[in-house]
Amino acid sequence: MKISDIKPEVYDMAERAEAKLSARFQEIDAVARENTRKVMEAFQDHRVSDACFAGTTGYGYDDLGRETLDKIYADVFGTEAALVRIQFVNGTHALTAAMFALAKPGQKILAVTGTPYDTLRTAIGISGDSFGSLKFYGIGYGQVELAPDGGPDYAAIAEAVKDENVAGVMIQRSRGYEDRKSLTVREIGKIVETVKAVNPAVYVMVDNCYGEFTDTVEPGNVGADLMVGSLIKNPGGGIAPTGAYIAGKAELVERAAMRLTTPGIGGECGSSLGNNRLLFQGLFMAPHVVAQALKTACFCAAMMEELGIESSPSALEPRSDIIQMVKLGSPENMKRFCLGIQAGAPVDSYVTPEPWAMPGYDCPVIMAAGSFIQGSSIELSADGPIREPYIVYMQGGLTYESGRLGIMMAVSAML
Repeated sequence: MKISDIKPEVYDMAERAEAKLSARFQEIDAVARENTRKVMEAFQDHRVSDACFAGTTGYGYDDLGRETLDKIYADVFGTEAALVRIQFVNGTHALTAAMFALAKPGQKILAVTGTPYDTLRTAIGISGDSFGSLKFYGIGYGQVELAPDGGPDYAAIAEAVKDENVAGVMIQRSRGYEDRKSLTVREIGKIVETVKAVNPAVYVMVDNCYGEFTDTVEPGNVGADLMVGSLIKNPGGGIAPTGAYIAGKAELVERAAMRLTTPGIGGECGSSLGNNRLLFQGLFMAPHVVAQALKTACFCAAMMEELGIESSPSALEPRSDIIQMVKLGSPENMKRFCLGIQAGAPVDSYVTPEPWAMPGYDCPVIMAAGSFIQGSSIELSADGPIREPYIVYMQGGLTYESGRLGIMMAVSAML
């Protein structure tokens, strides 16, 4: 299947879908302009220069670029400190390091947005019995479900944090592989207020994956003690080759750094291996690239509305992450949709996605991702577990123009 195979009726459908989105696209562009201003101001305040791009090898002592980028991330995300490292292999790795910073053996971490997504369940010890999980080290786990309307259950959260063993609260901003809404920064701020009103000593951590730069404020601006994200999602701008960040209170960031490396070294080591320029450039591009991904998601929602297929958020609904959930109803429809997304990719467009036993998941997962960087979720991709109600989660799009073509390919494949 190639771009030339897009059916004429799909082009007509795309024009009707885009006609709905003009005002929504203007709102997205306004957010991108404000976030670009913040990033540019941080670059200037911290005097980014060519010397920051040199990189280090070996132990990585005195890495000017790495240290400058940490300060820039802290400023942009409204926190005291940040740890931006290519040594994090993915977002789950960084989230695990952050959770170990929140609690000691005998204490408990409380998830207040329902069950975390699949890969984190193993790290916590909810699933399996892995050596080195939080459960293995005697750190307990508790959970508060979302309210019936899909938002936070503030009363239940307030009651749960009365438990004197709770040392940290975990918020998952994005929906993950769940049929739920992503949380707005305003809702995250209200959770922080609820927790601190009951017990000010409890730390609040936000899994910020997929949410960065979708709003003009971040969880750090509303009181979150720690926030975590992957560089091959929003803040890497499609340029960062790997890594993740942790930003928040300086003490907690340093604790997480000691989990990443070792106690006594923390964030002092970790060579950048010539990647600093890519991390700086990715962050510089991130507000614009996230806007492109949001436009692609809105276009996908509008096209699904044309087809009468349920998806969330709706085309005109405010968004707090880049993910578009599409309810396809059957494994066959999931395969067709993913085939179209893959065929509309710049890389590996000739590949046919098939479900497989992906590490960390308890059922086969299908994944379409023709990306320049392996697993990059800010590039156009679609994936989902092969289980009822057969939902595909679409995200990304480095440019709206290419994302638009990918969605049109998916619709053609389904037709």
